[in-house]
Amino acid sequence: MDMEFIVRHSADFRKVNISLFLGGLVTFASMYCVQPLLPIFAHDFRVTPSVASLVLSVTTGILAVMITFASSFSNAWGRKSIMGASLFCTAAITIVSAWSPNFTILLICRSVEGCVLAGIPAIAMVYLGEEISPKHLGTAMGLYIGGCAFGGMLGRFITGILTDLFSWRIAMLGIGLIGIISSWYFLQNLPPSKHFVRQPFSAKQHIRGLGQQLKKPYLLCLYGIGFLLMGSFVTLYSYSGYQLIAPPYDLSQEMIGWLFSIYLLGMLGSSCMSGLANRWPRQQVLVFGIGLMLIGVLMTLNASLILKLLGIAFVTFSFFGSHAIASSWVSQQAAGGKAYASALYLCFYYIGSSVGNTSGGFFWSASGWTGVVGLISAFLLICLVLALVLPRLSAHQLSSEMEYVVERESSVSRMAVEESKV
Repeated sequence: MDMEFIVRHSADFRKVNISLFLGGLVTFASMYCVQPLLPIFAHDFRVTPSVASLVLSVTTGILAVMITFASSFSNAWGRKSIMGASLFCTAAITIVSAWSPNFTILLICRSVEGCVLAGIPAIAMVYLGEEISPKHLGTAMGLYIGGCAFGGMLGRFITGILTDLFSWRIAMLGIGLIGIISSWYFLQNLPPSKHFVRQPFSAKQHIRGLGQQLKKPYLLCLYGIGFLLMGSFVTLYSYSGYQLIAPPYDLSQEMIGWLFSIYLLGMLGSSCMSGLANRWPRQQVLVFGIGLMLIGVLMTLNASLILKLLGIAFVTFSFFGSHAIASSWVSQQAAGGKAYASALYLCFYYIGSSVGNTSGGFFWSASGWTGVVGLISAFLLICLVLALVLPRLSAHQLSSEMEYVVERESSVSRMAVEESKV
């Protein structure tokens, strides 16, 4: 059976891992490279912080919608072709956006980028599940997720350094050129799909599949957790920059870029908390992670720079761990609709990014950092409530499914009796 799939230590396994690592890196570097630049956009284009936040929010908002369609499009047009086109177009638009003459053109570029970005997040895991041996899937999936986290960090980090040395336009140009080179490698080296079965796209079937997953209270609760986790995390990082470049800290743009190196703790948090969830009840680990995020956020209220950075580190560690638990929980609970359920989780996840990021701008303008912390704390408290009610919803869903099975079996039995009489 393993001979039909790509196995560990093979040349194809290495090519897949490098290609998708680069794919995740380019996707998330391009998406989030603008985050440390929000104070600069607000200053250069003379807009408010909430308006400047739209440079990121429109991208993640449109991505959230497109991600629900990307998997279905790839069923009709192929995995590699959609992912390759997504990467190349993302890099090209990043380069074009670097020369935006005004804020409106920049927003248009970032909106288009949101459309084309969906290819990798929606399809990469499907490709891995189809092509990699089940025995080695965890390793390949971990490397891909690592590429996503590393890309999110690298995009912000490189942008901060190049902006300090040159300008934000040169910084975005650099991210785009990295994307072009990575796209070329991806198209040249990712092995073609061997287990892909082409299916025509049906809008009716697609909407029905999404609708079925939206009827399950248990999954809706997990979608809400993803929304609130991401909304809290992105808001914290977006408005930390506004606070740290101002007195009494007066950090440079390069130092703000270095702030995102804390992302490395996210990779550790994902691994540690996933391991804990294998030994302890998953809900308890999730509640612990959300609680640790809340503690970290409250620590940033302290004027000490060390305590602020420590609080951000707590949030980063626990966010990635909590997200890993919630997203894997969705896949396990979705039964036959895993692709639709996972797409909806990511949809809510990125909508949370857009809502939290833009809402944070209003709270920052009204109450400064205290207002931002208040918004994030409210998000996390609601998130805690959802995590605490999950077991009750799980029991309700299991009871409903058992009733459905019993009713279906009874119906089949009645039909069999009636047919025997005939």
